[in-house]
Amino acid sequence: MRLVFIFCYDGPILMPFAQVEVNPTSRSCNYWTLLSIMIQRSQAASLASWNQPQRGVLLGILEHYRPQLGASTSYSLQLKQVRQEKTPITLGICCCGGQRPADKFNSNKQKARRQNVDLPPRLPKGKKKPFPIPLEKILQASRADKMLAQKGIEKPLKPPKNGLLVPDLIPVAYEVVDAWKVLIRGVSKLLHVFPVHGCSECSEVHVAQSGHNIQNCLGQNNAKRRSFHLWVKGSINDIIVPIESYHMYDPFGPRIKHETRFSYDRIPAVVELCIQAGVELPGYPSRRRTNPIRMLGSKVIDRGGLAVEPKLSDSLDPSSLLADIDTHRAFERFPTPTEEEVPHIAQETIDAYEKVKWGVTKLMRKYTVKACGYCSEVHVGPWGHNAKLCGKFKHQWRDGKHGWQDATVDEVFPPNYVWHVRDPKGPPLRSALKRFYGKAPAVVELCMQAGAQVPDRYKPLMRLDIVVPESDEAFLVA
Repeated sequence: MRLVFIFCYDGPILMPFAQVEVNPTSRSCNYWTLLSIMIQRSQAASLASWNQPQRGVLLGILEHYRPQLGASTSYSLQLKQVRQEKTPITLGICCCGGQRPADKFNSNKQKARRQNVDLPPRLPKGKKKPFPIPLEKILQASRADKMLAQKGIEKPLKPPKNGLLVPDLIPVAYEVVDAWKVLIRGVSKLLHVFPVHGCSECSEVHVAQSGHNIQNCLGQNNAKRRSFHLWVKGSINDIIVPIESYHMYDPFGPRIKHETRFSYDRIPAVVELCIQAGVELPGYPSRRRTNPIRMLGSKVIDRGGLAVEPKLSDSLDPSSLLADIDTHRAFERFPTPTEEEVPHIAQETIDAYEKVKWGVTKLMRKYTVKACGYCSEVHVGPWGHNAKLCGKFKHQWRDGKHGWQDATVDEVFPPNYVWHVRDPKGPPLRSALKRFYGKAPAVVELCMQAGAQVPDRYKPLMRLDIVVPESDEAFLVA
């Protein structure tokens, strides 16, 4: 006789539930017959007690036989797996049921628990940036607008594409401006206590007591220096990269020409995005439409007339208007904090950084921001300007004009990644151990050294769980 057992799965435990005796010589003893007998012999009431989200029922065959061995040989108990081949011997069957916790099989959560994450590779300078939106979708939307224009149907526009504000995003814009001011103030105060170094030949930045010794300089004459950096004292612009944009009273008005570019002020792109989203700043007015614009294809057929920008009063000082929203001379405006204030300022600064990142991401889902596909120029508005200021890859073919495309959040508010230093006062980082070091945004690294708590999403990037070996042990690590 063959013994058939029913096993019940309860988390990591596999428990016997019932057993059935089956005659293996019978021709009716096949897979489905065994499974039917096992289910019929099992008690329905007992099976109901196992109906829980984290439990299940496992039905299987366990063959118990007495081999033709000597008296001193013990009996054997073997669990045989199912074989799909057509063999004359039936080895066994199994059937699983029930549910498991979903988080154990969620690949996204498993990726979030990774120990380290590498930065995306740098794009080559002699190549155009990839489109954030696939080119097929861009061409598909262009063809759809063209077909509507040929039929004489106006392009359907929703706020803010039609020039009107989005009421739900006005509070978000004010929060971003307030967080932006806190970010500038906090970084300026921390720079009085924690030194920052910048390479005079390239864009490398390092937050520590001294510069690192990693040979990755790509600046001029780097071959003579064996790719070592030339460190100088850094500033707030090394921590918060200044990305500026032209301020326009009417973003849907005439485009900025190369000859008229000096008639427009340059302010941080984050602030210009918030102004167009509904923030009212003294000295930087913006047109607020009550009637939407009308477009036929890519042509504006009704913009509500051209509006003249109001003149500023003589009592307003242009330098005072940018005092709170610009990084210019911010290091001199704020005093050195005390030792007790440093942790609080660091936590406040990193919270403001996360708030700005969150707000810019939310605003850019609705409001259009353009970026050059070749350089770092950014323009907030439905169309880019016509100033011929691009000097990057093949700018002669474009007569210095920018190659406008949709911008990403990192282009408007760049993180500026730096090497993570575990001991700022310890020995400098070395090229031999480069693959064991992590990276973090410059603001996050500065605030962490000041005593702030790092958000969890930056920890895999900083490789906090990786043990950095000694230089003579690095080649032994797989």
